[in-house]
Amino acid sequence: MSSKLTQTNRLLNLPEYQDYLQRIEVHEKDRRLCRHNLAHFLDVARIAAVIANEEGLSLNRDLIYTTALLHDIGRFVQYENGTPHERASHDLAVGLLRHLDFSSEDQSVILEAILSHRTAGTQGFNAVFYQADKKSRACYGCAAQEECNWNNEKKNLEITY
Repeated sequence: MSSKLTQTNRLLNLPEYQDYLQRIEVHEKDRRLCRHNLAHFLDVARIAAVIANEEGLSLNRDLIYTTALLHDIGRFVQYENGTPHERASHDLAVGLLRHLDFSSEDQSVILEAILSHRTAGTQGFNAVFYQADKKSRACYGCAAQEECNWNNEKKNLEITY
């Protein structure tokens, strides 16, 4: 696995990306439940890297981290017009990926993982992202746990990663 996150850092510094992060923050400023911010994105990336390693998948860390930074970036669109955030994130990611040097194959992998990060039963890279997104939530210490619409089977009531 490469330790350089060249494309991830390029993405992070794109003005459009920063604008999207700020727009999510505005919509979630009073949200008590899980937020969709850079901390969440990095938690997902780190957990995905651990899961991929545990499962013996040889995945480029730059690909993992870039996918994590993009997987919920469309949340503000969902707040503004109701578009499911995985679809909005996919559509925004298409434009953002044009600024990065991923191959068309890697871009397809990223985009598919974004679209399926809310779908149980996926396999490979998509399954890694589904699991990492769910495991990133610290339900065991959440003050808003009673307000959460996740059922108890879905909540992370123990530290696992």
